Amino acid sequence: MSRFAIDQLVFGPDDVDLAKSPLAGQFDAKTFVLGAFNPALTRLPNGNLCLFVRVAEALKQPIVDGKIHSIRWEHGGYVLDGWALDLVDTSDPRKFLIRGGRWRVMALTSLSWILPVELTPDGLEIVDVHYDKAIAPQGSYQCYGVEDARVSRLGDRWLMTTCSVSPERHSTTLYSSTNGLDFVFEDMVMDHQNKDMLIFEGLIGEKYWAQTRPLGDLYFAYPPGSEWRGGPSINLATSPDSLHWKPHRQPGIRPHATTVSTARMGGGTPPILTDAGWLTLWHGVEPKEIVGIYRTYWSILERDDPAKLVRTVHEPLLEAAPDLTAPLEDKMYVRDVVFTTGIADAGDHYVVASGEADLACRITHIPKSVFRT
Repeated sequence: MSRFAIDQLVFGPDDVDLAKSPLAGQFDAKTFVLGAFNPALTRLPNGNLCLFVRVAEALKQPIVDGKIHSIRWEHGGYVLDGWALDLVDTSDPRKFLIRGGRWRVMALTSLSWILPVELTPDGLEIVDVHYDKAIAPQGSYQCYGVEDARVSRLGDRWLMTTCSVSPERHSTTLYSSTNGLDFVFEDMVMDHQNKDMLIFEGLIGEKYWAQTRPLGDLYFAYPPGSEWRGGPSINLATSPDSLHWKPHRQPGIRPHATTVSTARMGGGTPPILTDAGWLTLWHGVEPKEIVGIYRTYWSILERDDPAKLVRTVHEPLLEAAPDLTAPLEDKMYVRDVVFTTGIADAGDHYVVASGEADLACRITHIPKSVFRT
């Protein structure tokens, strides 16, 4: 059971109308919603909240004539590609690995696009689903999908980062809006496998700041006895204009050597300013089977120098909630996953948005007092 009084799923696969999908009618094969999850969250000028939901749309019958197929954007439409079954590893339901090369090369079992879902001010009821404002692939640099949006508001401008997937690169792309709902493409801002880019909701020293998370297959070890563990970490970057980013030379949030719960980690919610400093919610992953156990943690960063940690709490803030996904048991394909991606101020508490089990969108009301302990 959740430790918070208000903690529920608000949007899931059954709430998506695929007749209004950007993929509808594009090829001769049926699809289904593998997951509607990992939503960005922001407050609109009318006071309502808005989720920007990652809709992972997958083929109902991916294996045909001895080949496994995936969906790809091409020249304004969508096509299907097929790989011989003896060339692939399908042990992970989210992707399949192409055997035979020196590098790990994979294809996805779904293509993702971003769907704005407007909610009541408390985030608990759906007001409207804005299919006409969906964000879908528009270039070869995102031909395998647009994933995991994060939205930050800075004054009268909203900035959205997304992960764009293609064989060219796994990049971060930036969108902007003047009303929090209609987003326009700006540009590619981070290169290959720099995921979970979170723009701070406010300038520091007249600069934009962001958390980033570069990925790779090789990391260097800290010396024996270090309090840190080698591996993925949450780094920092700065920009004069939100388009051109420079890595910050000081490290950000690093995995601790004493816990396996942060053997892998990455950013969650855009950092927001509190009296104590910048509040950031992030995910830590404990190794388990293929996917691992995803939990949400939190830290406070120094107001004027976010490379300095004011406080990090090692106990999880949120964990996967099987009681919430029990009604969706027939759709479950991963477990032990909560992936927090959005936060909004609501007076004496925060409304926090997460992806639950890579399947649905979870809203939790967390009292501000929790972050003063």
